[in-house]
Amino acid sequence: MLTPRHQALLMTLAGMTVGVAVFGAVLAFNGNPLAGDDTPAGIVNSQPAASTPARTDGLQPDSLQYAVQTFGSADAPVSAEVPTGWKSSQAGTRPRFLDPTGVWQLRFDTRGSKQSPDELVAARARSINERDLKVISRDNGTLIYTYVDQTRGPRMGLSRWISTDGGTSSAVEITVGGRPQDEAGLRAILQHATDTLQLPPSAGDTRPN
Repeated sequence: MLTPRHQALLMTLAGMTVGVAVFGAVLAFNGNPLAGDDTPAGIVNSQPAASTPARTDGLQPDSLQYAVQTFGSADAPVSAEVPTGWKSSQAGTRPRFLDPTGVWQLRFDTRGSKQSPDELVAARARSINERDLKVISRDNGTLIYTYVDQTRGPRMGLSRWISTDGGTSSAVEITVGGRPQDEAGLRAILQHATDTLQLPPSAGDTRPN
């Protein structure tokens, strides 16, 4: 026969068993919030912030300064202003000025042609053999196009032919190159080179066809 003390102990154990069972049932219904959670106490998990997009700003006109460069031939020197710090790896009638990073370039061809600027625009558009070539415009003796270079990725080119006889023939070609996001800067360089171009007095027509 159980004594009153033994009866009280059994009632206490029974109560604890019921409590554990109820707590287990609650966890089963709501899910265990502690399972698989390594977050220290006091720290609330949240969705990771979206990554900041990489800067895609291209070459800007207001970042450019210019200096005069002379090229051409001894008998027919030509000059124009090119961006400061850009160096040419070759002189003569076809200099090509590169920025220190090699991303942008400015090229001149002073040999001239008996073809008109519009004819040369059409010929250049047909001759470009690059992947994903897209001609953007071909107005006023200027060809603007984009393509994808196998090594450097998306590229943009702007070529302009300058006439000194009303468009009958072409005296100089100016070409700038860079990336599509550099368009504003490339246009500024092309226009500045055009505005500052100094040609020698004509001394007979020695231009190729």
